[in-house]
Amino acid sequence: MKMLLLQLVLIVFVSEVWAGSIQIELERAAIARTSEQVRYDGSYVSIPYPNGDVPSNTGVCTDVVIRSYRQLNIDLQKLVHEDMKNNFDVYPSNRIWGLNRPDTNIDHRRVPNLQHFFARNGSSLNISNKGHDYKPGSIVTWMLPGNLPHIGIVTSMQSPDGMRPMIVHNIGAGPKLEDMLFRYKITGHYQYTGKI
Repeated sequence: MKMLLLQLVLIVFVSEVWAGSIQIELERAAIARTSEQVRYDGSYVSIPYPNGDVPSNTGVCTDVVIRSYRQLNIDLQKLVHEDMKNNFDVYPSNRIWGLNRPDTNIDHRRVPNLQHFFARNGSSLNISNKGHDYKPGSIVTWMLPGNLPHIGIVTSMQSPDGMRPMIVHNIGAGPKLEDMLFRYKITGHYQYTGKI
């Protein structure tokens, strides 16, 4: 019995360390994105599948997340598509965009789809107004004015007053590291380590 308990404790510990290292790597990958020159462009583009991407000098908020995970060999295009293919009715693609089947070119580049994917395959975390509740490598979604969904990655870098973590996101001027966590209404808070 003691041996079984020790094995369970070890499994939990290793899982937590692994998840923590993924979050650190994701944060690093996101911060590296801020050195890239990217023109904001959400145009529909036919891209290869799997591991497809729009041209590297273009992108939107979701592309920051997709490209950061891709640096960890996690292909959100493939993962979102496979989950949508098997569970299309739980995704908002029909309700929001009138689609009746998955589309590998765009589904992973839509914030509402990523919200559903992360909630289904990762962890939905508490939404709060306390900066310390948002850990590096977690994902946050917002609703911008005009009912526009947005997404970004939490970093360990702190706001000038030390009260909030800074966020890597692309809100129109390319990937940026900014103090904007509470600037808009938060609609989701997730952790995803690449496991399904």
